[in-house]
Amino acid sequence: MSDEPQADPVKLAHDVFFTLKDQSTAARDTLLDSCRRYLTGHPGVEFFAVGTLVPDLDRPVNDLGFDVALHIVFADRKDHDVYQVSERHVQFIAENKESWERVRVFDSNLTP
Repeated sequence: MSDEPQADPVKLAHDVFFTLKDQSTAARDTLLDSCRRYLTGHPGVEFFAVGTLVPDLDRPVNDLGFDVALHIVFADRKDHDVYQVSERHVQFIAENKESWERVRVFDSNLTP
């Protein structure tokens, strides 16, 4: 048995950028509500946020090719993997995928 402290597990950031077929405020609000309904409260989620593009931040480095952004930080990779196959996540995809023109997912390890 080691007296050295255990390293904290590496957190996983799951960032998803949705471009909608219908870019109306109503369509964005529908997706925001669905994210809040289905994607919150999963085991291991340490941070959840969802929001919309800030259109006037249009510097050359800004990517304006999305309507809704989802940000979830999981305690570790295991929690992320369980979330991916969870019933609520699968239901979210089934109910919303027809509204998506494009979806980009950026998963990254977070280190302190």
